[in-house]
Amino acid sequence: MIHIKTKPGLQVSLSHRVLKKAAQQTLEHQAILKPHEMTILLSDDSQLQKLNRDYLKIDAPTDVLSFPSGEIDLETGEKYLGDVIISVSRAEQQAKAAGHSLEAEAQLLIVHGVLHLLGFDHASAGEKSRMWKAQGEILNSLGLGHIQVKQE
Repeated sequence: MIHIKTKPGLQVSLSHRVLKKAAQQTLEHQAILKPHEMTILLSDDSQLQKLNRDYLKIDAPTDVLSFPSGEIDLETGEKYLGDVIISVSRAEQQAKAAGHSLEAEAQLLIVHGVLHLLGFDHASAGEKSRMWKAQGEILNSLGLGHIQVKQE
């Protein structure tokens, strides 16, 4: 199950159905077929800056952070993959700069974040190439082939 939550007080007009589809398409692309759980939190720059500082020692806001878990829910037996947290304000800025919708940018960030939950990274050229290829394929399957893959 994919849970979508919004930081209290934050006004967001994104379709949860569309966001869940991006996460589900990423899982299917990677052949993750068993029931799994994850949470996508729609947040803001201040929360992402705090998390980025506390966990990655980078005192700056960012667009998306992923926190893999891998724990098993003892009641359901489902694996909890982790959390993907998105700065909606940063996504809005990036969408405007790239000339596409906030919804498309949010889907890109979800794909990117879920791939991180699944162990993808972009620390080396080889890892980056593998991750960017997967992102491109998933975005194509979502009808977003025109979106530029996140370039960190």
